[in-house]
Amino acid sequence: MAIQWFPGHMAKARRQVTEKLKLVDIIFELVDARIPYSSRNPMIDEIIQHKPRLVLLNKADMADKEVTREWIHYFKSKGINALAINSQAGTGMKEIVSASEMILKEKFDRMKAKGVKPRAIRAMIVGIPNAGKSTLINRLAKKNIAQTGNKPGVTKAQQWIKVGKEMELLDTPGILWPKFEDQEVGMKLALTGAIKDTILNLQDICIYGLRFLEREYPERLKERYSLEIIPEDIVELFDAIGRRRGCLMGGGEVDYDKVAELVIREIRTELFGPLSFEKPIEEVNEK
Repeated sequence: MAIQWFPGHMAKARRQVTEKLKLVDIIFELVDARIPYSSRNPMIDEIIQHKPRLVLLNKADMADKEVTREWIHYFKSKGINALAINSQAGTGMKEIVSASEMILKEKFDRMKAKGVKPRAIRAMIVGIPNAGKSTLINRLAKKNIAQTGNKPGVTKAQQWIKVGKEMELLDTPGILWPKFEDQEVGMKLALTGAIKDTILNLQDICIYGLRFLEREYPERLKERYSLEIIPEDIVELFDAIGRRRGCLMGGGEVDYDKVAELVIREIRTELFGPLSFEKPIEEVNEK
């Protein structure tokens, strides 16, 4: 299944980011801590070029903590500052401001030496849909300013938001690249909710998720669905889950669509525990 999704407002957002770049001091690149590689937009490097950047691994509570530490170390090895945060709970908000001040210290020292009046740091937030940008803005601003929603594509316009006296944020719509050259990237984005379910074949996404759990977290999979063994045949696995969880049609036949919806929902809502779908050494070696 080829996954592609590039609504018109995203093409417009790319132009807006490019146009507004000169107005900001730093870029906050928001990624999903469960898929830090796949949720990084490959166009971002090209767009922001040498602008200072802070990568924010959001939803860190939903990811494997040890793997997240590996990702932060990886980014730092590439000269990119990175923080693990949870915008929903407000974890890591103070560190964002202090990290930004550290990254921009030389620039603001030079401005001060030239007699420029001190001002707030100006930051732009970029990221793919459903990465949690609006929730992060509301947490930083300590009030509900940005529209939020548990679905991709909620934010569609730019707005400046004050964060105390230290910072001003320029929100931007989520940008998703127009074509996935690696379909596994598309699968990970779909599984974690970055792409609208209505355009997906959920059974294919479910199969990808089950095979991942079988490979990386087999005991959690067996425990969740009371399986003594994990059937090698995917139809048998769907049947086992469907019968144990009551995903049945008339006549007692398993409803595979309901099984797919169930598994995807339970992956997304942490019923398998915190999951990391990729590790830095794997992505670096394979790409």
